[in-house]
Amino acid sequence: MYGRKAYVTISLFLIPVFLLYTLAFIVPVAQTAYQSLFSWNGIRSVPMTYVGLDNYVQMFKSEEFYRALRNVGVFIAASFVLILPVGFALALIVTSKMKGKRFFKVAYFIPSILPLTSVGLMWQFLLKGDGGLVNTLLELAGLGGWRHEWLGEPSIAIYVIVAVNAWIYFGLNMIIFASGIVAIPDDLYEAGALEGAVGWRRVLYITVPLMKETFKVFSVLAVTQSLRVFGQIYVMTGGGPNGATDVPTTLLYNQSFKYNNFGMGNSIGTFIIVAGFLSTLLLNRLMDGDSGTRKRANGRKGGRP
Repeated sequence: MYGRKAYVTISLFLIPVFLLYTLAFIVPVAQTAYQSLFSWNGIRSVPMTYVGLDNYVQMFKSEEFYRALRNVGVFIAASFVLILPVGFALALIVTSKMKGKRFFKVAYFIPSILPLTSVGLMWQFLLKGDGGLVNTLLELAGLGGWRHEWLGEPSIAIYVIVAVNAWIYFGLNMIIFASGIVAIPDDLYEAGALEGAVGWRRVLYITVPLMKETFKVFSVLAVTQSLRVFGQIYVMTGGGPNGATDVPTTLLYNQSFKYNNFGMGNSIGTFIIVAGFLSTLLLNRLMDGDSGTRKRANGRKGGRP
């Protein structure tokens, strides 16, 4: 047990952190939620008009908002269908004994550390309908019929941006998965080899089951990052064409800074915060469910009849 002096010492270290967290996160979140109940154009000299939940009512009635949510769903789906398997495969490569793996580790990770603005502009030039490198290469390969206005066609623009987003985050998730792989003791692999767990069986029966916490971290990051994705969309399309690539964050930006409707912007911001918080709780509950069930089962087995 800690003594009173120890508790005082711990508190002295925690208070500055708690104050910083309150000022940097709690206060802005509370202010955002409070201002979402008002109609306001963002000018200090103009009084705010209390409208209650009207901003939220208008938000949930908006077709643009539901289209933005569908686009977030595309980002989330791509995270699990595309980023997860590719990131995990890259992690297996860079943690193996393959020669030159350091080069590949750096090469895969570089897109994750580049500024989103630079990456967005680069891909915008590559994907231009006239003179873009992608269409030029298609023509040289005799596939001119596959040419598109990649960022100008509403039916495909969101999927193109999702693919670019996946390319950006492959390396980051490779590092996350690699950290989970290297944390697995070699003794378990050696014991598994004696039972025939080699090659892909080693991955399926040892690596994957022991990386549950790593997959949980990935899942939480995938959902929360999809909810707050902004930079690459704003740079590449600005939410267009005709709102086809809008997400909640671009709607927030437009409402606040283009239309000077800060009440609606704060309502969308509050929704993003609450959705991220609830999704994190839900994912933790779902991914802890199996372990909790096993613990209760083991407890019943070990208890007295």
